[in-house]
Amino acid sequence: MPLVNGHVLLDIIKERKVIAGAFNTTNLETTVGILEAVEKSGIPTFIQVAPTNITLAGYDYLVDMVARYAENMDTPIALHLDHGKKFEDVKKAIRAGFTSVMIDGAAFDFEENIAFTKKAVDFAKAYGIPVEAELGAILGKEDDHVSESDAKTDPLQVKEFVERTGCDMLAVSVGNVHGLEDEPNIDFELLEEICELSPVPLVIHGGSGIPDEHIQRMVEHNVAKVNIASDLRQSYIRSVGISYNQNNNEANLIRVLEEAEKAVCETVYQKILNMNSVVARV
Repeated sequence: MPLVNGHVLLDIIKERKVIAGAFNTTNLETTVGILEAVEKSGIPTFIQVAPTNITLAGYDYLVDMVARYAENMDTPIALHLDHGKKFEDVKKAIRAGFTSVMIDGAAFDFEENIAFTKKAVDFAKAYGIPVEAELGAILGKEDDHVSESDAKTDPLQVKEFVERTGCDMLAVSVGNVHGLEDEPNIDFELLEEICELSPVPLVIHGGSGIPDEHIQRMVEHNVAKVNIASDLRQSYIRSVGISYNQNNNEANLIRVLEEAEKAVCETVYQKILNMNSVVARV
């Protein structure tokens, strides 16, 4: 089927009571590996890319890659912009054909974040595209400006933030961290409190380091989307490293990249199954 609008994907996720992985891609092999795994699992999912990783393929080429593959898929998938930290990022992604976007104003104070986010929401609404926003900076490589002491979402700000910005998804900080260098410590009491106050589905970043059983619990707290990036990249790089170690005179690039693609596919497939416990096709 064609790429689906993010609003549609969120409705499917809610109806099926599953958590969608949001798997970060960078190049053709990573993209195909993710999409093969999604189709095999039958679980509706986001594939995404951040502006920091778009330089290799570009917005237009990435849309072409994902859309061409999706045409022959039975499992719904949306193409999402991850961590758009500039309004221009959102504009480029939507105009290229992305079906969901994130605007990341976590570096700003509350009022600045609202104004920054609302500008992106107003633009995206003209295209019917959902917008994910972030309230409460998340520790790790993406939000390196923040200290641990102020790295959790204030639940008292949640309702006002969502209502004033009009965002469709809210990324929250509840002890999750970007990357694999720091240890996540999910505060489920805080997550439950935020869930009760948020008018929109929640998003958890830094899913690579969170135990699968914790992710499974999150569906009870209105978490619709969990971002996974580092696990995939490690699988890809590790596979290429193994190929080199096996033969440091290797010149068969196709074989090396096919193995890397398979490694990504297996990582994504197992993550989808583990996150949702069961597999139920659409």
